[in-house]
Amino acid sequence: MGKVIFDAATSLNGWIADEQGSLDWLFAVPGGDAPEEGLFPSGAAVLVEGSTTYEWVLAHEELLARPERWRAIYGDKPTFVFTSRTLPVPEGADVRFVAGPVAEALPAIRAAAGEGDVWVVGGGDLAGQFLDAGALDEVALSVAPVALTGGAPLLPRRVGSERLTLVSASAVGQFARLVYAVTGR
Repeated sequence: MGKVIFDAATSLNGWIADEQGSLDWLFAVPGGDAPEEGLFPSGAAVLVEGSTTYEWVLAHEELLARPERWRAIYGDKPTFVFTSRTLPVPEGADVRFVAGPVAEALPAIRAAAGEGDVWVVGGGDLAGQFLDAGALDEVALSVAPVALTGGAPLLPRRVGSERLTLVSASAVGQFARLVYAVTGR
């Protein structure tokens, strides 16, 4: 069984989206629109995201009008979207909508991942729900050289240092790459 990884880009001051819910600030950073190897979990077999992230990507990448772009972004990986609403799906995309607690959806997510990792793409509250359920193994951050005045917080809950152990810190292009193991479940 692989790991469950929250891997996200964040501003210096801990925002993953700006006040308008946009990631345009990230794409303005050199390398932010096409991350270098090492800035995402390449071993992920399944992606998990909240409806806000999913809807933003759909709109920003025009995936309903250009469904062939889905494969360029997500490949053939199943994508689980936590939502209580009915949302559109790009033609040919393997999108699986789930509602309710993370713990209830986790068996299906892990089964789809097989031996591969699960990448919790965003948002921060969903990653926090995985943490709360004791299902998060790693937090990997790509810290961009940007400060925002507000928006969506990286991880909107208190997490003490006893829960996170620094595994690595490195520079990848313009990003500081920080990887923490989640401990003390």
